[in-house]
Amino acid sequence: MNAQEKSTYWDNLKDRESTLGIEDGFTEVKTDEFTLKLVNASQTVAGLYPNSDPDFDFTPGERIEIRDKDGIYYIGDLNFRIKGEDGQWESFSTAKNRKKVEALTVSGDVLAAADLSNTLGKNNPLSIKRYYEKKDGALVLRFEITNPTKKSVEIGALGTPMAFNNILEGKHLDETHADNVFFDPYIGKDAGYVEVKHLTGEGQVLLVLPEQNMPFEAYRPLNDDPTTRSIVFEGVHEWMALSKAYAEKEWKGKEQWNKPTSLILRGGETKNFALKFVLAPGIKEIQDKLIEEKRPVAVGVPGYVLPMDVNGKLFLNYPEDVDNILVEPQGALKITEIDKKGAGFTEYQVEGKIWGRSRVTVTYKDGIEQTINYKVIKPETEVVDDFGHFLMTEQWFDQPDEFFGRTKSVISYDYEDKKQITQDSRAWVAGLSDEGGAGSWLGAMMKQLIQPEKEEIEKLQLFIDETLWGGIQYDEGDRKYGVKKSVFFYEPDSLPKGTYSDSINYNTWAAWNKKGADDPGRSYNYPHVAAAYWVMYRLARYHEGLVDNHDWKWYLRQAYHTSIAMSELAPWYAEFGQMEGTVFLNILKDLKAEGLTDMATKLESSMKKRADHWKSLNYPFGSEMPWDSTGQEEVFMWSDYFGYQQKANVTLNAILAYMPVMPHWAYNGNARRYWDFLYGGKLSRVERQIHHYGSGLNAIPVLKAYRDHPDFYLLKVGYGGTLGAISNITQDGFGSAAFHSYPSTMRIDYLSGDYGSNFFGYAVNSATYVTNNEDLGWLSFGGNIEENDDEIKVTLTTAAKSKIYFEPKELWLTLDAGTFKELIYDKSSEEIELVLNKKTSDSPQAYLRVNKEINLKYDNMNGAYIIPLSKKPKTILLQ
Repeated sequence: MNAQEKSTYWDNLKDRESTLGIEDGFTEVKTDEFTLKLVNASQTVAGLYPNSDPDFDFTPGERIEIRDKDGIYYIGDLNFRIKGEDGQWESFSTAKNRKKVEALTVSGDVLAAADLSNTLGKNNPLSIKRYYEKKDGALVLRFEITNPTKKSVEIGALGTPMAFNNILEGKHLDETHADNVFFDPYIGKDAGYVEVKHLTGEGQVLLVLPEQNMPFEAYRPLNDDPTTRSIVFEGVHEWMALSKAYAEKEWKGKEQWNKPTSLILRGGETKNFALKFVLAPGIKEIQDKLIEEKRPVAVGVPGYVLPMDVNGKLFLNYPEDVDNILVEPQGALKITEIDKKGAGFTEYQVEGKIWGRSRVTVTYKDGIEQTINYKVIKPETEVVDDFGHFLMTEQWFDQPDEFFGRTKSVISYDYEDKKQITQDSRAWVAGLSDEGGAGSWLGAMMKQLIQPEKEEIEKLQLFIDETLWGGIQYDEGDRKYGVKKSVFFYEPDSLPKGTYSDSINYNTWAAWNKKGADDPGRSYNYPHVAAAYWVMYRLARYHEGLVDNHDWKWYLRQAYHTSIAMSELAPWYAEFGQMEGTVFLNILKDLKAEGLTDMATKLESSMKKRADHWKSLNYPFGSEMPWDSTGQEEVFMWSDYFGYQQKANVTLNAILAYMPVMPHWAYNGNARRYWDFLYGGKLSRVERQIHHYGSGLNAIPVLKAYRDHPDFYLLKVGYGGTLGAISNITQDGFGSAAFHSYPSTMRIDYLSGDYGSNFFGYAVNSATYVTNNEDLGWLSFGGNIEENDDEIKVTLTTAAKSKIYFEPKELWLTLDAGTFKELIYDKSSEEIELVLNKKTSDSPQAYLRVNKEINLKYDNMNGAYIIPLSKKPKTILLQ
């Protein structure tokens, strides 16, 4: 990719007239928690500083001298639409044409106030006043809207910008982590909120809450802001309390997270709309702060991506009782109240009945409404089976391909046009390499790790022998196994006329010529290839009859040489953490288990040099981008492996800063990504991506950290990312790059793109977790749990059914072959029964690994107990 793409953040701003009025100075006022800095002329927020850290500003106040233009949004601005006499919606904004507002006299708890009429223009029929005030020590932003006419006015849109400091332009990692924030929305009506966090993941968290008539109905990108969006600026969104006007026009035909509404303001009527700003002590204390603020809280198990065979749980916490629960579409979910639990929670059972998105509206006795968005999917086994089938049929490319050598491969796919992608202006997308081109065959490989299928593996063996080895990858001599950036290239003068489509614009930096495509210098391509070999090694080593083109030793050696080649042939990029870099650690562990000491020693040494470099950095997860969320996975895993715990913790905290926990399938466990639609999507734009590959990949270190130090918050984050990774697989098995969050789109991207990296995360993370939570009781993530007297029984529902973490005993059980059916725990004797499923043709015996000393009288291979399976399920006892 264009690693050094120059930002254009300032381009649309530098020549514009200054209109905010900053020359008139600023005023500071205080609440118990904040110092609020206001622009005198506009009374918009120029700074929001926590009193506990007075040098830190949640807002982009440091950029105010370049952002003082018309159309640039600040906290304190207001956007709305009203219906004119002609029936058309007319838009108004305090930011569009800045004029000095009229300051109002204040007293009591009012800190500052203004009449906004002057900056809204003469056509505005409403009287709008804005107040900053203290309420019980907290900061409240309130808009008082009056209809001074005798006629009723319909307000079809009402929103206020959430303009926080997410501008990364011109900063290195140390500076961004000192100055910038991430923010995530829970678009949950009266229970909704925005959480604003330091990039470090440490320190206090700013929460924006509904205070009065401000349900969080929609989250609109403010694309009329003239600031250029890029990899250094995602843009500004607004909190919308009313959205019907947009739903009828710009968003027409798109199912929104909440039902769009409008408001009739009668003649002479006044209504207040207010938000409250509070601080939580830290990310993990957000839920406690919401409960303290008497906001509705929901906890979903295993989350809000719900497989149809899972008996999910939903725990609600609010001072008022539930009056009604509405499910839309009707019958999509079955919700049954079960019991009262500890700490004010009520337990419900949730079952998914209809595939797709669904919305739960909980109405409490006091009229407060909370919405919870679910995504119901097929059972995980079926999802993975559909995914593999789609890849190996619809995406299996076996046509003659004289110039590019892609015959016998799993190629990129356009789901909208139902066709394979053999040409694209981005060379890698059609070229089987990079994330956006390797994604499909990587996904096909990883599918075999958890649900191997002989016919699919036979095709993948052809791919390895005819397309991967000697094509995508080549031997430069002395076993330097380079990986090309792409096998597809653009050289119209060297190939026959008609080779390239006239309908594609190849006049871009991304249309590499052959020399550029053959370049082995991009390290991010190496983990894909290493993962393919590693999966085939595992299949050949622990299964029978699945792999016959090479023995397991050949595959493990190929994986090793590919891992070594990355640092030798792509040394600059190899300094960074890699997507799927966990595979290198898995390869090292298998080299050690197999007694291949020389290779293991060399690989460990190579990786330690990288980890030592990361150890020297304050924030050891840079990348080719100014800021990125892809390197953390591998950085954490190697830092943890080499005992660099401080760096592992820094990395984990950063992951938690952009991977929220909230009652919404799209944002729960969703790692922040907003530029990869440019590189691997069909609809190419800067936009918050829903469950792009960061979800699956960053769940790897989060769940590793949970297993090492059980913390229920980590389990919720990690499992949200793991199931999020398969949430964008369609009913027929197509794996999409990500879901488009813009309310004007609200669908998957139609290109397969870099989805394989996401599925890698799911495949290596697929596991069942059993915990006994102090407030919520016995829970299972990845299984159905039954509690009868002294017995806890968990029936596994994951696709792999090969891993169980039993938190009460900190017991990590994994299978290299064979599958678990059930875990049964006797609370009195503390004995654990493991029930293994019956043998199959390729798995006549199971290979069990346990992280603790146990007394099992079975033969051992590479540290795994060899357990012969039979035609019936087999039970073994752990004490």
